[in-house]
Amino acid sequence: MLLHIAKTAEEFNQGIADWMVKCISDTLKIQNRFTLVLSGGNTPKGLYQLLSTTPYREKIDWGKIHIFWGDERDVPFEDDRNNAKMAYETLLNHVAIPASQIHVMQTENIAPEKSAEAYEKILHQYFPTSDSRLTTFDLVLLGMGDDGHTLSLFPRTAIVHEDKAWAKAYYLEAQKMYRITLTKAIVNKSKHIAFLTTGSNKAHALKEVLEGAYNPDLYPSQEINPDNGELYWFVDEAAAVLINN
Repeated sequence: MLLHIAKTAEEFNQGIADWMVKCISDTLKIQNRFTLVLSGGNTPKGLYQLLSTTPYREKIDWGKIHIFWGDERDVPFEDDRNNAKMAYETLLNHVAIPASQIHVMQTENIAPEKSAEAYEKILHQYFPTSDSRLTTFDLVLLGMGDDGHTLSLFPRTAIVHEDKAWAKAYYLEAQKMYRITLTKAIVNKSKHIAFLTTGSNKAHALKEVLEGAYNPDLYPSQEINPDNGELYWFVDEAAAVLINN
């Protein structure tokens, strides 16, 4: 696990963007596509906006990027809570990625469970499970809530322990809504996983996830640990204030 602590929002976003450019470039030297999972929430907005502008927009071969999402709320695309809507507005509308390479979790005219099944089918087309050395995404961007959740893996929910299905939908009682999410079963087979975490409200959870006892029912982010890939935490000083380093 590699921990990067930024002093400012600008340093935070530029550091991640520079690292992503190198990760994508290095990967595309040995293969012809790069599979990227986007995170929702407020933290990555500045990063997405930065990637969509010069010089970063020109440094990435967007035509070879394939886009996925880590999770989605079961709300229409035009709802401001929709993760895909945010990503389109801040990044995807501004770079040249073929529409066929952008895989939104469907939330309209489909039941959440059927949406998860359809998404899992797409994932298996990308990553055949017949390969015993399976690796999945090239890079997964993740956020972490102040309760220690990531993706839609919330504390004290059964989905935290799902180890077979790659995508699932379930009703989150605390929010009175369905969520569609990737699970640790596919995310932990990724080549690179990067948590993006900022703000003093995340400090306690970050300390528990990184330095506390293993208790994923309380801090589900502890379940994200790549089998053979690399794990990065990009945080700011406010979030890292309780970390011993």
